[in-house]
Amino acid sequence: MKTLKNIAVKSTIHSKPIVTDVFYKPTNKKKQLVIFCHGYKGFKDWGCWDKVAKNFVDENIFFIKFNFSHNGGTLKNPIDFPDLKAFGENNFTIELQDLEDVINWISNNSEFENEVDVNDITLIGHSRGGGIVLIKALENKQVSKVITWNGVSDFGSRFPKDEQLEQWQKEGIIHILNGRTLQQMPHTYQFYQNFKENEERLTIKNVVKKLTKPQLIITGSNDTVVTPKEGEIMHSWNPKSTLIEIDEMNHVLGGKHPWENENLPKHLKKAVSESIKFIKK
Repeated sequence: MKTLKNIAVKSTIHSKPIVTDVFYKPTNKKKQLVIFCHGYKGFKDWGCWDKVAKNFVDENIFFIKFNFSHNGGTLKNPIDFPDLKAFGENNFTIELQDLEDVINWISNNSEFENEVDVNDITLIGHSRGGGIVLIKALENKQVSKVITWNGVSDFGSRFPKDEQLEQWQKEGIIHILNGRTLQQMPHTYQFYQNFKENEERLTIKNVVKKLTKPQLIITGSNDTVVTPKEGEIMHSWNPKSTLIEIDEMNHVLGGKHPWENENLPKHLKKAVSESIKFIKK
């Protein structure tokens, strides 16, 4: 397996790099492509994600994962959120453009032109990243399939409401504790404004109802962050989608950070296996 870590992909709308990893088995034959998107307070090097990449490569799939440009990581430190200012400036449309830029980067990269089929792209998103990949699957013709792992069904419902929303508007910023790093992660009010200004585009229900591409929804029965009900709702919006609930799986698919075991946790292994079957179908 060939692994290229921490490639700085250029953005078309801002100056921050989109820090990207590439995994593949050189064969000089075009392979199906998976692009993986992390979730809220997530990052490409979390826990099991490198081992996930290897599992896809073992099935001769070209695999890319990346940090959203404003996730708080940097090129020098893509893990521990040293750039909280960027985190506070993040929003959904930035993340959608980051994903678009990664697709365009791999599509126009001569280094990989004999190794990857850029017209057979599967997007996989975890948690909040699930919403991002669904929107992009609708928007980008190169995307052929889309998979969500404990993916959200609605962005709008996760914002503060009533007095909390008014307080956020008044103060211009709120903070959320990161349980791993113990940092107070900032959100500026523009995050909410950006959502409202682009609400039709960012309403996942609108997207899923229009999807004609194959859609796999994987949920965990023990997920208390994004409950299985959200997967059931999405499946009702697109009855042609495939819904798989993994018994006893939690929000992080049985993983943790750091992950020091050589093998994937059993629930994540099941999610990967079902995803590979879906891609190769």
